[in-house]
Amino acid sequence: MKKLGITSLMFLIVVTVNAQKAELKVGDKLPDFQLKSSVYGDISTADLKGKVVLISLFATWCGPCQSELADVQEKLWPTYKDNKDFVMLVIGREHTDEQLRTYNEKKKFTFPLYPDPKREVFSLFAEQFIPRAYLVDKNGTIVYASMGYSKDEFNHLMTAIEKALN
Repeated sequence: MKKLGITSLMFLIVVTVNAQKAELKVGDKLPDFQLKSSVYGDISTADLKGKVVLISLFATWCGPCQSELADVQEKLWPTYKDNKDFVMLVIGREHTDEQLRTYNEKKKFTFPLYPDPKREVFSLFAEQFIPRAYLVDKNGTIVYASMGYSKDEFNHLMTAIEKALN
């Protein structure tokens, strides 16, 4: 019985350590990745150097993601879309370009939606849970990270973007 308890404890420690490694947090560096889109073109981490970057990870079936993207369309995108020092990457987890095109025909978002059909980019940031937002400063360091959506959290994100740009 004692052996089973120790084995269970060791398993829990390994799972916890692995879960902590899989999720990026404030202070971490932006991982290297490349997004490919037949609609918006390709973009890689190298293209983002010296920019403030917002990475928003979502899925079309996710209710909180829909609320967050509506605020992005209404408040965030109009405020920052013309800022040469700002880049926003909205990434559809497990979605193709075609799926995102069909989705956007209904939603009418004016910002680009990038596909991540195999979770290759998502897995660099986290293992699970959406929506997620990561704000990266001009030095490539994550300065803000959130999971889920609330109006208050969205307001914190807007403040963090303004601070990172100044």
